Amino acid sequence: MLGKVGVESAAAKYAAATQSSGFSIEKEKSYAELWMGTHPSLPSKDVETQRTLLDLVQDNKSLMSHEISQKYGEKLPFLFKVLSIRKALSIQAHPNKKLAERLHSKDPKNYPDDNHKPEMTIAVTPFDGLCGFRPLKEISHFLGSVPPLRKLVGEEAAKQFEEAVRGRETSSALEDVQRNKKALQTIFSALMTKDKSAIASAAKDLMAFAQQASESSSEGEGSSDGKKELAKLIVRLNSQFEGDVGLFVLFFLNYVKLEVGEAMFLKADDIHAYLSGDIIECMASSDNVVRAGFTPKFQDIPTLTSMLTYSYAPISEQKMNPVDYPFVTLNRTAYSASSSAILYDPPIEEFSVVRTQLNAKGAKATFEAIQGPSILICTNGSGTITVGPKTEIFNEGFVFFVGATAECMLESEGDVFTTFKAFCELDGKETANGTT
Repeated sequence: MLGKVGVESAAAKYAAATQSSGFSIEKEKSYAELWMGTHPSLPSKDVETQRTLLDLVQDNKSLMSHEISQKYGEKLPFLFKVLSIRKALSIQAHPNKKLAERLHSKDPKNYPDDNHKPEMTIAVTPFDGLCGFRPLKEISHFLGSVPPLRKLVGEEAAKQFEEAVRGRETSSALEDVQRNKKALQTIFSALMTKDKSAIASAAKDLMAFAQQASESSSEGEGSSDGKKELAKLIVRLNSQFEGDVGLFVLFFLNYVKLEVGEAMFLKADDIHAYLSGDIIECMASSDNVVRAGFTPKFQDIPTLTSMLTYSYAPISEQKMNPVDYPFVTLNRTAYSASSSAILYDPPIEEFSVVRTQLNAKGAKATFEAIQGPSILICTNGSGTITVGPKTEIFNEGFVFFVGATAECMLESEGDVFTTFKAFCELDGKETANGTT
């Protein structure tokens, strides 16, 4: 299994916090995901009534606002998750809306809904993963310096790629960008369609190469540190998925590390693979995944290689730049303790996320009412949540739904109280382009 084991899994710890759920952690079992939302595969339930959140918002459309309810088919437009990753998740991408509709119609077993799935990842613990295609110069460098990679893709394919992009790697001219993307698609498709025996043989050579690279750079600095890190990554991933094509895909994708609170956004059709760490994830409400490596599950390589955007850029362009959330009021205690409410606002309308950290007992954050629904989870510490006349205890792992037009106040009961709030509001304060 891919999730962290027992109490090491944040997803499991948070799920076990709600005692009435009947869930208890088995110390030897792995737990990968906690879902929060109305997705029909696993809708959240009200603790007291055990009614699903899907039932509740469909019965009372004002909980989401009539506009959001109508636009998104009486379901929450986002799915909120906690992921606890011990072993690499699959190399994958999520289809855009039109492709999702076609895939669902053709193969509903493997593509269970017709929605797209852009997603945002926020690190709760240190995280690493593969995200988007590397700058073309880096890919060319690996083709020239990693013999097992060049041998596997083929000398002719490698040369064609190098010649196609040479001198144009960073050009912004539309013609050059289109040519570069076509060249990248051609060589990446050549890699992904190699037969398993060729991949397994090349992987053995790659392991020997990685071992040699690690030893030769063991006393070096600077660029050799990156070489040694990459060699260790190859060894680590091979121990999880021996002889997998993903060992070679990593030379094409950015290797990204996120520290706690850092985030990245993935558009539909962006390739990625999460490797380790605990994260908060928010996405459009879908469970569609097109896989092509690091997985025993169904793989759809033709769809993956044809659907990708083949955009190439350094990882810095996919990391998000959160800003202070303007529609919250912190009390004096919160300000004096350097508390914060940070907004992660991707360029889509389905969701945004606010991370609130209250750093002293009695610190308060009062959120103005918005014209849309919210889901909040506490990831550290304890406090209370007040909506209207009702105040509830808000411990680590507790999850609350807050309906549209309701003011919400959080108060810390200790030195730390960290929450994440996913929300949607189509009109008014928070929009995709940041306007009001």
